[in-house]
Amino acid sequence: MAVNFPQIVPADLKPVAGIELGYAEGGIKKPNRKDVLVMKLAQTATVAGVFTKNRFCAAPVQISKSNLASGAHIRALLVNTGNANAGTGEQGLARAQESCAALAGLLDCAPEQILPFSTGVILEPLPVDKIVAALPAAIADLKADNWFNAAEAIMTTDTLPKAASRTVTIGGHAVTMTGISKGAGMIKPNMATMLGYLAFDAKVAQPVLEQIVRHAADHSFNAITIDGDTSTNDSFMLIATGAGALEVTSTDTQEYIELRDAVTDLSRHLAQLIIRDGEGATKFMTITVEEGATVEECRKVAYAIAHSPLVKTAFFASDPNLGRILAAVGYAGIDDLDVSKINLYLDDVWVAKHGGRNPEYQEADGQRVMQQSEITVRVVLARGDQSATVWTCDLSHDYVSINADYRS
Repeated sequence: MAVNFPQIVPADLKPVAGIELGYAEGGIKKPNRKDVLVMKLAQTATVAGVFTKNRFCAAPVQISKSNLASGAHIRALLVNTGNANAGTGEQGLARAQESCAALAGLLDCAPEQILPFSTGVILEPLPVDKIVAALPAAIADLKADNWFNAAEAIMTTDTLPKAASRTVTIGGHAVTMTGISKGAGMIKPNMATMLGYLAFDAKVAQPVLEQIVRHAADHSFNAITIDGDTSTNDSFMLIATGAGALEVTSTDTQEYIELRDAVTDLSRHLAQLIIRDGEGATKFMTITVEEGATVEECRKVAYAIAHSPLVKTAFFASDPNLGRILAAVGYAGIDDLDVSKINLYLDDVWVAKHGGRNPEYQEADGQRVMQQSEITVRVVLARGDQSATVWTCDLSHDYVSINADYRS
């Protein structure tokens, strides 16, 4: 039950010159579902990415990081769903490398020019034979206007495909960008259980692209959480295909700032779609913490609220038991926090004033806001000029059911 999820019209997803996408049904976990995706890149493309910080990172994450670090010219990305290839040891690495070698042979490039990605169940061997067998069909399906099918091909517990496009004008040049993402549970940066891919047709130098992807991730995929679990496979990849007229070679230009901000805006939209489709979600919640001493402490407070099962279940029940929010602020880990200065707002309702219940607060006002499907929680720490925002959802009965039945 996605929360105010926008209708995604396949025809509205814009082809990006310099990238083709093709899918196949490999039967990795279940028959008759799209579960293998190939993204073929132009020779002019540059690629940068950010990955999970989970120390138990999956085999494909290890290989993708290594291939990017080697400086290899990336020619294609290979994604499978239904199996995470995580917790699989040396065998998992060997099977991921085998899939890269198979695709490289079909595309006439080197295996290190392939970036593999997997998502699904952890601790199970990757059925590499099924992936390899599906590759010819995926390659035969390659086309530029295949973004909607690609979004469906990377889904796991998602109920809806997540995709969006933008066209912006930068430096007098039109730039087309399209992205897809997946994720619905085990969401918590860095990154989130998530795969995200965003391509645009500008020419961007590798060091510049790396700056853009980090900035975009920090303000989008690294600012969402559903359940506080950090997955083993999270990856967000940025692809500059080089097929357009805009060229950005330095971070010291207005073009860089405008491109960075446009990519970040689309990334934020894709990240918020993950929250709107959170497992069992009925509420979309924005947690903003203001007037902190540092951005880091603001994020600590925001995540303490966003991860609290007591807060999240109260929001699911539309119960204005808002003392739970103050409790989360108190245990967020700011040792010198002066709680007598804290103010708490629920949308337009001033709930707590100077650390205590606002004398003018009426529970009916809180109840009114809690009935909404979209709610903003705003905490003012009164100890500086920094702020941070995190997006999350409530915690419902369906979340438990979905995760209890995930492997069946």
